Parts: sequence; C-alpha cells; structure tokens
Amino acid sequence: MRVLVTGAAGFIGHALCQRLLARGDVVTGIDSLNDYYPVQLKRDRLATLSAAGGNRFAFHHLDFSDMAALNAALDGTGIDRIVHLGAQAGVRYSIENPQAYVSSNLAGHVNLLELARHRRVEHMVYASSSSVYGGNAKLPFAVEDRVDHPVSLYAATKRADELMSETYAHLFRTPLTGLRFFTVYGPWGRPDMMMWNFTAKILAGQPIPVFNHGDMYRDFTHIDDIIAGVMACLDHAPADDGAEKAGGSIKPHALYNIGNNRSEPLLKVIGLLEEACGRKAAMEMLPMQPGDVHKTYADIEAIRRDLGYAPTTSIEEGVPSFVRWYREYHGV
Repeated sequence: MRVLVTGAAGFIGHALCQRLLARGDVVTGIDSLNDYYPVQLKRDRLATLSAAGGNRFAFHHLDFSDMAALNAALDGTGIDRIVHLGAQAGVRYSIENPQAYVSSNLAGHVNLLELARHRRVEHMVYASSSSVYGGNAKLPFAVEDRVDHPVSLYAATKRADELMSETYAHLFRTPLTGLRFFTVYGPWGRPDMMMWNFTAKILAGQPIPVFNHGDMYRDFTHIDDIIAGVMACLDHAPADDGAEKAGGSIKPHALYNIGNNRSEPLLKVIGLLEEACGRKAAMEMLPMQPGDVHKTYADIEAIRRDLGYAPTTSIEEGVPSFVRWYREYHGV
C-alpha cells in the first residue's frame, strides 16, 4: 500500500511511518520542520525512517498549507491512503500565536481534503484531539457527546477539521476517519509535553510547574497503543452505506477516541517519574492555565466495538520506558 503521511517528522507521524515501513508499505512523508520545538529532534526521527525504509520512504520538506507546493511535490506520486497528522500542536501556544493554527490546522486541513478528493484516495485518516471536549463535565468523554464549547483555539481548529471533513464525506463521498487522541507519550515524544518536560527538569534538579496545584487528571496513552489504533482505522475505511458511524455521521465518516480508558492523577504520574529518574521532584504549585481542562478520560467503546482496539500499556510500564529512552537519547 502507498501511504502519504503528513507530520512525518513529528512524534505520532514518526511512529506511524516506522510501523507502516515495518509491514512493507511504501511511505511518502511530508513535514514543514518548523521550530515549534528543536528541529534536530525531527531530523533525528527522519534519519531512523530513512534507515528503516530505504527506497520505500520518500520525504518532502514543505508546508502543506501551501497547496501549490503540495501538488508540485506529489506530482507523479501514487497515493492509496492518507494519514494526516501534521498540525500546529499545543493548547497554550494557540493563545500566543493564533495565526499559526489558522494556517496549518484550517487551511492545511482543507488542502489535504482537496488532495484526497481529487486523487480519489481509498481512505484518509486525520488527527483530531481530545481537546474538542472542552469543559465537558460528563466523564468519560464519548464520541457521541456534544463538543460545541472549546476552551482553546487549538481545540476549536480541531473541531472545525471534523466539521469540514463531514462536509467532504457528504459532498464527495470521500471516506474519512477522525481520531481524537488523548495525552500521547512515549519514546521520541515532544519536548513541549508534560512527560518530556518533567523528566528533563527532574533530572536537571529544576522545579517542575504543577498546574491547578496538582489537581489534574489525564488519560495518558502510550504511543504504541496510539499507533495500534491508527493502523486499525487506516485498514478499515468507513463504508458509504447510509448506516450511522461512530460519532453520528451517516456519510463515510467516522470519529473515534484513542485513549488508555483510564484517567490518571497527575501526582501519581509525577511519582512514577521520580521513581524512574531516581530523584525527587521539586514541585512549583501553580493555578490552572488558560485553555487547560481539569480531567480527560476516553470512552473507547466505539473503536473497541468496531475495530477491536484494546490498549495494553499501563503508565506503570510506559513511564519508566519513556525515561529509559530519554536518558539513552540524551546520554544522561
């Protein structure tokens, strides 16, 4: 199978490309290599893909919000399916730099929908986010829940992506699946995310910022479980049969949560990090950040029912695994 992956140098994109190449697929990767976090980490990820894929992996350094550049780069490239993971990430950064989110997450998403439409691809899987649930008080979050009250611009752009995708599934019958990821962590992760940030600070003897005075809960999901879900979705396009799909659409468009199906206390995770790092954390207790939510918790019944998804990595296993990778990567 010939698969186009956007955000190929990113955390989830890199892990997905590794899995696709391991099973023999031909992968074309796209990434803008922006400097939201250190570009060297992205280049290191790409190096592992080139080594693993050989001539089955091709990479294009481009911004997919530029439609002309996207079309030019892919001219003559066969594409069976698309996994659109590229986006401007980060809840807090969306408050500081909203235009980056408009360009990448809105214009960029439409460009990929247009590409899928005109290339008549078999299926496009795209990244949404658990952030779309906003301040919903009902737990766990289910794909059937209303998601009309985002608390960050990032979340609003991801919900807009879902709505635009529904339109393309309706007008052009393009098979689409949106995935609402829940707090992904693991090897080759992102430096702006809590697991990496806290590990770096604990090992360096620096205080860690603990928001809402530690009263936070997240559905921490290991990268291996995320990729298992993405692969299952990629291989099972929603049918254009008029039946209701997960998320409520009667078009060929499904929405799934991919999470660990457990809401873990932040302080418990900090304790696991302390144990794995071999030292205590100095905690700076802070109020809730704008755009943050108190708890996330994924109801994964829809993806379990439809695709047999079952996460297998607990935080007790996953947190020490990440710290081991972090220390090896940095030589600390």
